[in-house]
Amino acid sequence: MRLKDFAIILGIIILDQITKVWVQTSLVDSPMPIEITSFFNLVLAYNHGISFSMLQAGSGLQVAALTVMALAIVAILVTWLRRGPSSIVAWALSLIIGGALGNVIDRIRIGAVVDFLDFHVGGWHWPAFNVADSAICIGVVLILLDNLMGEKHEN
Repeated sequence: MRLKDFAIILGIIILDQITKVWVQTSLVDSPMPIEITSFFNLVLAYNHGISFSMLQAGSGLQVAALTVMALAIVAILVTWLRRGPSSIVAWALSLIIGGALGNVIDRIRIGAVVDFLDFHVGGWHWPAFNVADSAICIGVVLILLDNLMGEKHEN
């Protein structure tokens, strides 16, 4: 793993955790969403499940299982990253690893992931998400684009 990869991972974790702490301290007294624009609110939500608030039961065993699963995936991605993929894939893996670790920190620290970005159109709301989730999604899109448009390699 290159220093640049480590810097991206650490940068995502720090940005994610700073924004989550800010939201927790700033919005804790505001149970209602704070309207920023006609399509974007800040909210304070705790996701005990997985992506898009699925599996919300949130028992202690579930939190532990999700944490272990995320760390196992991170270990696989770090192995891939250490093999020296193309620059775009290295960026993507670093974003995904940083995002996954940011959410793992929440699960360990408070037993749930802090979400706060709420985009909506009319009465339809996209599930609230955070900086870590954004980094993961961007990383996945970069990997998909690299596979669809990148150079084809023969095995």
